[in-house]
Amino acid sequence: MNRLTNMLKIKYPIIQGGMGNISNSILTSAISNAGGLGTIGAGTMSPDEVEEIIIDTKTRTKGPFAVNIAINVSQNVEQLLELIIKHDVKIVSLSAGNPTPYIPILHKNKIKVMTVVASVKQAIKCEQVGADIIVAEGYEAAGIISNLETTTLTLIPQIVDNVQIPVVAAGGIGDGRGLAAVLALGASGVQMGTRFIVTKEAPFHDEYKRTLISALDHDTVIVGRSVGRIRRIMNTEYAQSLLKYEKSGISIDEFSQLTSEDFHRIGALEGKGDQGFLNAGQISGLIKDLPSVKELLDAMMDSAKNQLIKIASTF
Repeated sequence: MNRLTNMLKIKYPIIQGGMGNISNSILTSAISNAGGLGTIGAGTMSPDEVEEIIIDTKTRTKGPFAVNIAINVSQNVEQLLELIIKHDVKIVSLSAGNPTPYIPILHKNKIKVMTVVASVKQAIKCEQVGADIIVAEGYEAAGIISNLETTTLTLIPQIVDNVQIPVVAAGGIGDGRGLAAVLALGASGVQMGTRFIVTKEAPFHDEYKRTLISALDHDTVIVGRSVGRIRRIMNTEYAQSLLKYEKSGISIDEFSQLTSEDFHRIGALEGKGDQGFLNAGQISGLIKDLPSVKELLDAMMDSAKNQLIKIASTF
């Protein structure tokens, strides 16, 4: 065990990233039951929708799980915090906005706070305002990412050098080698999203899973640069249509509409890559099988240990 697993009361230093409006109790609970930290992503869902998922998750697992709130995305931050307190959720992840007003409220209710950052400056600020854990997300990650475009390999050691609290690496991690690599950089664990999509328990469309399994190293694409709101998705027919819109000129409001959670659901839950988008990180090219969540986490831990032992033996 390390500082992260001790703090979160989990077996493995592996955390699920928030998945927005395709978040569900089935995958969240499977990850927590397997020894990781499952996460419910509130996205733009209503408080009632999130509450339903929280309640169902609690029936499926006795392990800890987190709720992710994307501050500048959700219209219901205060109501979501009330739900989290009401249902005694022990861990909250705050992203996409300033966490400062919310950390004291969560700490007052003995809730651990993880904050997602993309720079050293952000990490230092989050530590100063009371965050318990920093999740440092690199440019390789899926979905909405920072315009700073710093890679995980360079981001993690710089943040580790500048904060005292545990650091979790996110972006570009999908197997035990990635876990071993970021542990060597000083991180205390990893956060993954894309890899969990391709698991037996994940209730996403089979076409989504097949697309990720067949992906090559260059099969994701960045959209949204022209409007300053970048997102990494699978390079599907819908992704190409977004790029064409950007090339011809598109407003930020039009882009936001075309990348709303409605189109996320169409791609991920209905498998329609021509009518909706598929969030996918650069790790997609490494995914070649469809394990259970437990098989994935156990294999990652074994692989990470073997990699670290192998590396140590070379010195």
